[in-house]
Amino acid sequence: MPPRVLTVAGSDSGGGAGIQADLKTMLALGTHGMSVITAVTAQNSLGVQGAWPLPVEAVRAQYRSVVDDIGVQAVKTGMLASAELVEAVAALLAGSRAPVVVDPVGVSKHGDALLAASALDSVRTKLLPVATVATPNLDEVTQLTGVRAQSERDFRRAAEAVLAFGPQWVVIKGGHLAGDSGEAVDLLTDGSQEHWLRAPRYDNRHTHGTGCTLASAIAAQLAKGQSVPQAVTAAKEYVTGAIAAGFSLGAGIGPVDHGWALGRGNGAGAGAGTGSASDEG
Repeated sequence: MPPRVLTVAGSDSGGGAGIQADLKTMLALGTHGMSVITAVTAQNSLGVQGAWPLPVEAVRAQYRSVVDDIGVQAVKTGMLASAELVEAVAALLAGSRAPVVVDPVGVSKHGDALLAASALDSVRTKLLPVATVATPNLDEVTQLTGVRAQSERDFRRAAEAVLAFGPQWVVIKGGHLAGDSGEAVDLLTDGSQEHWLRAPRYDNRHTHGTGCTLASAIAAQLAKGQSVPQAVTAAKEYVTGAIAAGFSLGAGIGPVDHGWALGRGNGAGAGAGTGSASDEG
């Protein structure tokens, strides 16, 4: 039996992010992916045209159905949409012994809101405290804590602000950081240990799904029994390769290539813009 990983997130009808990206990532990394769908979106390469959260009872029933019969070895959360869903999912995860990776999704790649403003306090006080690893990008750090990281020097302060809400570890994703360093830099820390993770920054605009993919890759590696530093390091390597192979799809921003490590990567995608393993999906 392969390691079992559960994603609790929204559906992306375009297949680049959300549940679809999570399951592709889990398969590519040798695990069995399962899903709890929290919301349905009408979404393509140009943006999100509509979003419909599922009832809390439907989300709770999906979770119990999977966990009570099949069991899980790691859980990843993504789009949770509303305060009610955030609190319901947090309550379910509080009763789990499996590691939990929380991707505090606030907006889509195109800037469309995926979390109600009224849900932010629930993320801070209910969801982050049950996280083994939280993976906010710089915009989400600001949204959650008020800290605005404008350089690598600010990453420690950003991490401290997120850790104050209770996750065991945090990855401060630097993909949105301005500058021409040629590197995408992330900071993984639990408040005492620090791991600075660096990877090439590719000139490829097709980066839809990177945040979802990174969080799912971390969960997959944790399900295999890796430590948090090992899991995050391996996940960043996987996402960096997926970004390099990101491809055009539709008229807008295409997705990263989740299958690049399976030998069908398309090579670095064409187009203006900069991608990194830390941009939000």
